[in-house]
Amino acid sequence: MLAGRSLIDPSDFTREEFREIFDLAHQIISNPEKYSKSCEGKILATLFYEPSTRTRFSFEAAMLRLGGKIIGFSEPNSSSTAKGESIADTIRTIECYADIAVMRHPKEGAPRVADQYITMPLINAGDGGHQHPTQTLTDILTIECLKGNVENKVYGFCGDLKFGRTVHSLIKFLSNYEGVKFVLISPEELRVPEYIREEVIKKKGIPFEEVEKMEPYMGELDFLYMTRVQKERFFNEEDYIRLKDRFILDIDKMKYAKQDTYILHPLPRVNEISTDVDADPRAQYFVQAKNGMFVRMALILKLLGIY
Repeated sequence: MLAGRSLIDPSDFTREEFREIFDLAHQIISNPEKYSKSCEGKILATLFYEPSTRTRFSFEAAMLRLGGKIIGFSEPNSSSTAKGESIADTIRTIECYADIAVMRHPKEGAPRVADQYITMPLINAGDGGHQHPTQTLTDILTIECLKGNVENKVYGFCGDLKFGRTVHSLIKFLSNYEGVKFVLISPEELRVPEYIREEVIKKKGIPFEEVEKMEPYMGELDFLYMTRVQKERFFNEEDYIRLKDRFILDIDKMKYAKQDTYILHPLPRVNEISTDVDADPRAQYFVQAKNGMFVRMALILKLLGIY
């Protein structure tokens, strides 16, 4: 049972428990009206200490489409955090008013700390460069919609693999499935962290390659997961400027890909995917964004014990 649980890290739930969420999400996609009043009388609190468009809006849209209500803040200066209030006090106060909460925070581990002080479900909407589990649910749902399953696929990850929390979460999740292979495309300075490489990929015996060019590998990929180079994670702006344009996917590079190689991106993009790719039917990042609402609807229903 997922009722009353929190989702902070992809390892918090078993494969079977995630399967419950995905199955419900597929049902919601097929018949959203059936669930339109499921959360009447329930309140979702959104605590966003970092800017967000898709994640915050998709959570809010998910709760509203389920018939519930939302409270919260979209940046910390509009809350008592600006006065020096601790995360512990903030979340304990929020629990007085809400049934479930979502937190995004720039500090790694902050949602895990907050979860220790409450009994209501808490969902990690991204903590620093660490994890982003609900984006991973979005990604997996999209992969299932496009290919039927996630097993026996070659996944390419391109761009900022060092600070990209969406990449870290998705690699951890996919590592639990048979027949997956990773092609990790990045400059040396932005390779996946050692703990992901050693404790996840190598520990589970997953075949992988770390490369610095995109084109030679496009033809073997089932999915290419593009990411932006994240300016906000850099301490040195010169390094950011030097690296930000290393990998740009355009219509010419798409010619190297298979006809059923799909392009994903957690968004926002800057310039790492040229807008001329948007018209290609293999570009699925805006469909991916919509799927984020459906899978978050399913997650809310499960954690509240309604389904």
